[in-house]
Amino acid sequence: MFTPISEIPEIRKALGESFRKGVPRPLEWRKHQLLQLARMLQEHCEAFAKAIEKDIGKPKLEMYSHELGTGIARSIASAQALEDWNRPVVVDAPDWQKPWEPTVYRAAKGTVVIIAFVHARPLGTTLFFGLVQPLIGAIAAGCCAILKPSEISPHIAELLAELCPKYLDPRAYRVVHGGIPETTAVLKLPWDHIFYTGNNKVARIIAREAANHLTPLTLELGGKSPVIVDPKYDLKLAAKRILWAKALNCGQNCIAPDYVLIPRTNQDEFVEALKSAYTELFPDGSMQSDSISRIVSTQHYTRLMGLLNGTQGQVVLGGRSDGQIKIELTVIKDVGPYDCLLDSEIFGPLLPIVPVGSIDEAIEFVCARAHPLALYAFTENPKVKQQILEETASGAAVFNDCFMQQAVDGVPFGGVGDSGYGRQCGKASFDTFSYERASIDVPKEMEPFYAARYQPYDEHKLRLLGAALTAPIPNN
Repeated sequence: MFTPISEIPEIRKALGESFRKGVPRPLEWRKHQLLQLARMLQEHCEAFAKAIEKDIGKPKLEMYSHELGTGIARSIASAQALEDWNRPVVVDAPDWQKPWEPTVYRAAKGTVVIIAFVHARPLGTTLFFGLVQPLIGAIAAGCCAILKPSEISPHIAELLAELCPKYLDPRAYRVVHGGIPETTAVLKLPWDHIFYTGNNKVARIIAREAANHLTPLTLELGGKSPVIVDPKYDLKLAAKRILWAKALNCGQNCIAPDYVLIPRTNQDEFVEALKSAYTELFPDGSMQSDSISRIVSTQHYTRLMGLLNGTQGQVVLGGRSDGQIKIELTVIKDVGPYDCLLDSEIFGPLLPIVPVGSIDEAIEFVCARAHPLALYAFTENPKVKQQILEETASGAAVFNDCFMQQAVDGVPFGGVGDSGYGRQCGKASFDTFSYERASIDVPKEMEPFYAARYQPYDEHKLRLLGAALTAPIPNN
């Protein structure tokens, strides 16, 4: 049941009052909320698995390991790190400024909204990366927050709306359920931070609305994450790891490998390696397997089939569908640079292979396009790794695997350029919902040293206060 639009301003007002009254300020309170979030995920793991299965057919193992398990572990880890993250930092100042006690505190931004996968984009790791992970950061920072799940994941949204008030303090955390009208109503209100996970089209709308209130944003947007394959690498291992990552959530992940760049002379060998990996991962084929999700909606099924029917490349693996919501894990070779499969993020089980002349050409190909959320490369050559790091831009650069950057708690997650901006994951999530607040405390005893700063100004004061203008500058 959608949240009545008339109630949304009242929810915002109530959360704002709770923040002003300091409800989420005590560290012990925040720690309790983080542990409650972990309990909610743990005690209702079966209900969450069933909800996401109804929404997208996501296999239970993926739900448990990639979303629920990660959410529980990071909620607990954040609770344990809370005091360290919030500890004031004394600034190393010159001796004459040390009595001022220059200090940097972490302060909560205020009342925030977390919006996940709204309209026009299929959901991927909806529960954790779109909602739970940013919520962990908001709680740790001491913010009040509204969660706005996607309307195209109704079972997850309804379950969150039911469980959150039972585990989290409703004075500080609420769920708003609904579609475009409800989201529009949320965005018309002033917030202290907006965290959005979804596509570029909706992100531009959100950014315009945020600009009306000068609201800071975090945008997790995705994009086309390329894979560069060095032919000197173990092609069988590369194929297995790439195909595994592409199969996760049926390719409906913002960091799914989107297309592969490999020297033309090695393309067919790599295709054979992919076929071998496919047989190993899906002995009866992906259409019959219960180890892969389905397409989230008929709308996106139609979009993906349009891409498959429109490509000028050659389908060398898969290509079948059930006419409704299932598409076989499909590999297409000889995909040209202007093919429809390279126009926008695929977000589905289609893997194009783009043959190039060399690794240098592959790097140029990546640089000529929008910065991806993740750039994957399979190579053991240190020079190639360094070249990729120096010459390309991406939210993450991952060597010799795909998707596993998400498994490292201390690695910040986020995009650059068209793939978004802002960071999350662990302390990065805490940093996103807090800000550095500078503080100094100037003692009365400084007054004799301040004589030169006061009006009226004269040449003597100018010489004293302008000393830096004539100070020697060291050579390189």
